[in-house]
Amino acid sequence: MSEKEIDMSTKYDPAAVETGRYQEWLDEDVFKPSGNKKAHPYSIVIPPPNVTGKLHLGHAWDTTLQDMIIRQKRMQGFDTLWLPGMDHAGIATQAKVEAKLREQGISRYDLGREKFIEKVWEWKDEYAGTIHKQWAKLGLSLDYSRERFTLDDGLSDAVKKVFVSLYNKGLIYRGEYIINWDPQARTALSDIEVIHKDDKGAFYHVKYPFVDDTTFNGKNYIEIATTRPETMMGDTAVAVNPSDDRYKELVGKEVILPLANRKIPIIADQYVDPEFGTGMVKITPAHDPNDFKVGNRHNLERINTMNEDASMNEKAGKYAGMDRFEARKAMVKDLEDQDLMIKVVPIVHSVGHSERTGVQVEARLSTQWFVKMKPLAEAAIKNQSTDQRVDFVPDRFEGTFTQWMEGVHDWVISRQLWWGHQIPAWYNKKTGEAYVGETAPKDIENWDQDKDVLDTWFSSALWPFSTMGWPNTDAEDYKRYFPTDTLVTGYDIIFFWVSRMIFQSLEFTEKRPFKHVLLHGLIRDEQGRKMSKSLGNGIDPMDVIDKYGADALRWFLSNGSTPGQDVRFSYTKMDSAWNFINKIWNASRFVIMNLGDVKKPSLPNQSEWNLADKWILNQLNETVEQVTDKFDKFNFGEAGRALYDFIWNDFCDWYIEMSKEILNGNDEKAKANTQNVLAYVLDQTLKLLHPIMPFVTEKIWLSMPHEGKSLVTAEYPVTHTEFKNAQASDDMASLIELIKAVRNIRAEANAPMATPIDLLIKTSDKNVERILTENQDYIERFAHPKQLEIGANVEAPKLSMTGIILNAEIYVPLEELVDLDDEAKRLEKEIAKFESEVKRAKGKLANERFVSNAPDSVVEAERQKQTDNEAKLQATKDRLADLKN
Repeated sequence: MSEKEIDMSTKYDPAAVETGRYQEWLDEDVFKPSGNKKAHPYSIVIPPPNVTGKLHLGHAWDTTLQDMIIRQKRMQGFDTLWLPGMDHAGIATQAKVEAKLREQGISRYDLGREKFIEKVWEWKDEYAGTIHKQWAKLGLSLDYSRERFTLDDGLSDAVKKVFVSLYNKGLIYRGEYIINWDPQARTALSDIEVIHKDDKGAFYHVKYPFVDDTTFNGKNYIEIATTRPETMMGDTAVAVNPSDDRYKELVGKEVILPLANRKIPIIADQYVDPEFGTGMVKITPAHDPNDFKVGNRHNLERINTMNEDASMNEKAGKYAGMDRFEARKAMVKDLEDQDLMIKVVPIVHSVGHSERTGVQVEARLSTQWFVKMKPLAEAAIKNQSTDQRVDFVPDRFEGTFTQWMEGVHDWVISRQLWWGHQIPAWYNKKTGEAYVGETAPKDIENWDQDKDVLDTWFSSALWPFSTMGWPNTDAEDYKRYFPTDTLVTGYDIIFFWVSRMIFQSLEFTEKRPFKHVLLHGLIRDEQGRKMSKSLGNGIDPMDVIDKYGADALRWFLSNGSTPGQDVRFSYTKMDSAWNFINKIWNASRFVIMNLGDVKKPSLPNQSEWNLADKWILNQLNETVEQVTDKFDKFNFGEAGRALYDFIWNDFCDWYIEMSKEILNGNDEKAKANTQNVLAYVLDQTLKLLHPIMPFVTEKIWLSMPHEGKSLVTAEYPVTHTEFKNAQASDDMASLIELIKAVRNIRAEANAPMATPIDLLIKTSDKNVERILTENQDYIERFAHPKQLEIGANVEAPKLSMTGIILNAEIYVPLEELVDLDDEAKRLEKEIAKFESEVKRAKGKLANERFVSNAPDSVVEAERQKQTDNEAKLQATKDRLADLKN
C-alpha cells in the first residue's frame, strides 16, 4: 500500500487532521442518543457556560472530561445523552453589557428596560455563537437538537413553578433584612457572591459626648472606635455587654451622636464582646447585619443613609450627594475640626467585594425575597445516608457539601437587575395586595409586577431536570434520562451550584439530580498561580489548539492531575502531548503501509501466535482492563498512563520493532499473521484512545481497513480470557531484560550496534534457556551478536563486560574495548544499585501500614521485587569476585 493510498503525511499535522471532521460527525448525526430502548441510558448535562464571553481553559478541562465519559459510554453501547446549554448569567452578563454601553456614553436607564433587554439578547446571540465554535473546536459530542438556555420558555415555566410552589409552602418569603449590596450593579448579592480581600483601612476613635453632665473615668464622653465613619449618621445606639462591670452604670444613659447632634441611648446586649477594643460599639441597624439583629431586639430605628449607588442620601445631612468614600474623608475632617477625633490607627482588614464587578460591597437594609434554607438543607443532608445519595468524587468533598448545608443562611434570591427571570409576584396598584402565581393576574392593568429578577443560580439549580422537560413529568427525556448519571464541575462551585441542584431536585422530583459528581480543580500557570487578567497569565485554549491541535490539549487535560486536584499548564507538557500523538501517528502509518491484503482487523488462529503475538495481546488485554477500570473510577490520569506505557513501550518500541523481522522475511504465512495482529492491536488501541483523542484516532482508523462509519459509534474494546497469558508475559520480560542488558553493555563500552560482538549467556534455568533459544531471531535483531552462545556450561571470559538478569548472566568479550578496572568499577555501581533496591523493598515491607493497607497484589509484587533484586545482587557480587581472582 503506497503512501498516497493511505492519505497520511509523514508528520502529524493537527490542522489537516481536524479540519472539517466535526462537521462530518454532525452531518452523520452520531452524537444523538441511539434510540435503543433496550440499552441502558446514560446522561450528562453540561454545566452551562455563561454567555459573558469566551470559554477559558477551565471550561476546556471540564468539557473534555465530560466528552471522554460520554464517548466511552456511547462506544460501550449505552443510550447516551449529553445535553448542551448556556446560562443567562444575570449579573455577570448585565455588567458586561452595561460596561459596553458606558463606553458609548449611555446607561441602561437611558435605554429603558425593554430596549436594554434587546441589547443583552444581541450580546447573548453573539457570544453563544462564539461558544458553539469553541465547542466544535474541542470536539465535544453534544446533542445540539436538545440545547437549552436558562431563559428559554420551558425553563422559565420551571422557574415560575418552583418559585410559586416554595412560596405557597412558606419556603419563600419577602422581608427587610441587611443584605450584601453591589453599588455598581445596584443589586443584592448572596453571601457566596462576595469575595473577601485585605484592604488598607483604619480604626477611627471618636468622642461620643454625654447628653448631661455625666462623666466617665473623668471624661465627659465615651470613646467609640469604627472602621466606617461614613455610616455614623445611621447610628441609633451604643451597646455594651450586660456582664461588663465597667459600664453597668452607663446603661440607660444617652450620648450625642457626633456630626448629627442627635441623642442615642447606651444599651446592653450579649452581642458585644467585652474583650474586643474598648468593649463599647456603635449600633447602626441599617448598615450592619449584626447591628440589625441588635436593633430588632431593642426596637431601634433603622436609618439607611445611602442610595443604591452608595452615595449618601438626605438622611446623611450635609453629606448628602457625596460618594461614600468622599463622605468618609469629609466626616473625618469635620470630626478633627470639632475636636471629636481622638486618634486614627491604620489597619489592614478583610473587606467584602463583589465577585462580578469587583467593587466594595455595602451591607444595606433592603426589602428582598429569600428562600428559607433550613428544611431544604436538612433534607439534602438526610438524603446522603440513603441509597439515593450523591457520590462525590473525591469523597472528601462530601464533607465540604455537608458543612456548608449545616451552616447555610437563608438565600437572598432577588436581584435588582433587568436581565433574568422576573419575579412572578404582582402588587395591586390600589390596595398594595401581593399576588404570587405562575401566570399574571387577569385584570393585569390594576397590577404592577415586581421589578426584580431572580438570582441566576435559582434557575441553574433546576438545570438537570428542567432541561429534560420538567415540570412535565411525562416528557420522554425526563422519564428516560433523569436522574442524570454524572455531573462534572469545579470544586469551587460546590456552594453556588452543586448544593442547590441537590436540594432543589430532592424537593421537586424526590430524586437526586445525578448519581456522581466529579469535582476537578483549577488550572494554574507554571508557577502555580491562578490565571487572571491582572497577572496577564491567562491562556486561550483556542490558541493552544491552533498550535498543537485539540487532541494534544485534550490529552494534557485528561492526564494533568488526579480528581479534585489543581493542574499546572505548561507548554513543555503540550510539547510532550504533541510528541506522543506524533509517535502514534508514525506507528500507525507504518502499520497501515504494511497491512498488505488485510481486509479487516482479525486475529489468526491462536495456535499460530508466536511469543510476541501472545505477549502483545496479553498486554493489550491488561491495558483494556486497566483503562476501563480507571475510567469507571474517573481516574483519567492513571488511564492515560496505562495507555501511554502500552502504546509507546509495548506496541511501538517492542512489538512493531519485532514485527519488522517477519514483515521483511520470506515466510508469507508468518507475515500475514503478523499483519493481522498489527491491524487488530492498532484497531483496539485507537478505540481505547478515541474518547480522549477523537480527531486523530478517527483519521487513522478511517485510513485502515475497517467496518463501520465512525469510531464515535464503534464498539469499545473488552477483555478476552484467551488473551490472558502470564507465561508469555514472563517470557517476553526475560527477553526484553536481556536485550536491554546487552544495549547497556554496548553503551558502557561505547560499542555501537555496527560493532561486532560475541554474546555469551550462561543460565542453569531451563525455562530461561528455552525462552532465549526459541527467540534467537529477536536476540540477533536487537543485540546484533557476531556469535551467540546460550547454555549452562558457558564459561565467562576473564576480560569481558557482564550483565546480570534474573537467572542468567551475560558476557560480552571485549578485549579491545574495556579493561578489568573499568569493568570492576561498573560492577560495583551495579552492586550499589541492587543494594539500594533491596534496602528500599525491605523498608517498605517492614512498614506495617503499607503491608496492612495496600492490596495483596501490590504487597506480593514488592516481595517479588526484593527476591529478584537479591538474586541479581548475589550474582553481580559473584561475578566481581571472579573478575578479581
